[in-house]
Amino acid sequence: MQFQLTTDFISQIEQLVSVKDGKGLQELLHELHFADVAEILEELNSDDATYLIKLLESEITSEALMELDDDVREKILSRLSPKEIAEELQEMDTDDAADIVAELDDEIQQEVIEKIEDDLLAADIVELLNYDENTAGALMAKELVKVKETWTVAGCVREMRRQAKNVTRVHSIYVTDKDGKLKGRLSLKDLLTAPEKAHISEVYIPKVDYVTVNTENEEVARIMHKYDLEAIPVIDEEGVLLGRITIDDIMDFIKDEAEKDYQMAAGISGDVEADDSIWQLTRARLPWLVLGLFGGLGSVYIMQGFEEALTQYPILFFFTPLIAAMAGNVGVQSSAIIVQGLANDNVKGSLFNRLIKEVGLALINGLALGLLVILFGSIVGQDQLVSITIAVSMLSVIIVAALVGTFVPIVLDKRGIDPAIATGPFITTSNDIFGIFLFFWISKIILHF
Repeated sequence: MQFQLTTDFISQIEQLVSVKDGKGLQELLHELHFADVAEILEELNSDDATYLIKLLESEITSEALMELDDDVREKILSRLSPKEIAEELQEMDTDDAADIVAELDDEIQQEVIEKIEDDLLAADIVELLNYDENTAGALMAKELVKVKETWTVAGCVREMRRQAKNVTRVHSIYVTDKDGKLKGRLSLKDLLTAPEKAHISEVYIPKVDYVTVNTENEEVARIMHKYDLEAIPVIDEEGVLLGRITIDDIMDFIKDEAEKDYQMAAGISGDVEADDSIWQLTRARLPWLVLGLFGGLGSVYIMQGFEEALTQYPILFFFTPLIAAMAGNVGVQSSAIIVQGLANDNVKGSLFNRLIKEVGLALINGLALGLLVILFGSIVGQDQLVSITIAVSMLSVIIVAALVGTFVPIVLDKRGIDPAIATGPFITTSNDIFGIFLFFWISKIILHF
């Protein structure tokens, strides 16, 4: 039966913690999955959560720590000694351990690394910390199963058994030469069916997808998605096998990137959460709101320039929100599709052809919506020339908004700027201004004011 966290269960844990009933807590929690333990920790205050971390076995708490929200984990780690943190790290894969250490203050980092009893783990953590955080080197884990091409099948099986003790999940078996350079991968089926005295060089598969330590995380995600990989080996510039990246690691990265892009599209310029401080939330939201304010002021200034139009045709004023809304909606739709395509590496061909395609689509949508506006005008008895003016203006605004929504993300991407920024208030505000200007400019031409 799936675990369900209830208020009564949390109250029971808090009561046991308050009387320091460690035995009762262990009996209550000993069969829970580490993800369930993490869920419990996030519901407790920092002191109670820290007490549980110190009480339970590191085999469980080390995994639970990685499941926690960053802020919750930071508070718990601040209450643990360097030795206690080191004990948790010794139960983690190297990539997770490096992530934990990276979150600590510099002086604490050194103390924690010195307290790690496994010298190889400590060296691996230091190595991973030296890679750029946005590269495969920082994302990889050092744990893997590798065999040499010169080994016999029987010797390979014995060595694999020894190595597998330190690997949580064996996704692939990698083959290297005597210098540790990646040569290929080994199929378990081929290994089991090959004669014991056969050499690995006779049965391994030389074709293997890989990335280098300097490959950017986005490219790693693209390759693993394209070839449907559960794991991918990581090599250095000379081809030496250094580690591997597994699907769970890349999914965490994709999730983080998706959250960041979603917030950016919503006009939030930072990685924030609902329970962050008012100051943090203000810093993330205010810049975009200021942009929206200036965009609105720009629209007001444009409308003042067409004051005569509003005097002679006051009905135009009531259609201004409609024009602005259509401009913003079309721009966001176009930019969202382009941003998604850029993320999936599906935007190919020339920019000119892409823009022509968007113009065609905008024409179809604009004509359909324009006809609906004219039909609406006929039903309510609106002046036909005014209806035509609004329809033509809407068609023009939709075309311009589609072009802006397509052009801006592609240009930003080519300049190395996250194109997700284009799907939020940036596009909406700019298209509002363009839309209102075009509306009154076209109205002036058609209505002759």
